Amino acid sequence: VQLQASGGGLVQAGDSLRLSCAASGLIVSRYHMGWFRQAPGRQRDFVAVFSRSGSGGNPYYADSLKGRVTISRDNAKNTVYLQMDNLRSEDTAVYYCAASSVALSGIRSARNYNYWGQGTKVTVSS
Repeated sequence: VQLQASGGGLVQAGDSLRLSCAASGLIVSRYHMGWFRQAPGRQRDFVAVFSRSGSGGNPYYADSLKGRVTISRDNAKNTVYLQMDNLRSEDTAVYYCAASSVALSGIRSARNYNYWGQGTKVTVSS
């Protein structure tokens, strides 16, 4: 299994970015596909997840990020995206995509994810 995250970079506050997570070795619609982020010196935090089709195929978001991030899934490309708008300096972090087969109740916890990508760095300058 390989999850290849991309799309990070250096942007200014207020800008938008779209991160991509291309999967190989698994079918994204059969897993909960999540995004997490980790800022320097901080724990890895939940950002968003697109639940597997068998659990409804719905997006879920961290409360603090609702309205600024949108997660989507392209089954044909076996890829998951994270659109981030109106970026702030506090969004600066390494963003990781991950895949999980846990029950729906556990999809917001990083410890329940089996597979992880290498991360893509997002830096927002104010």
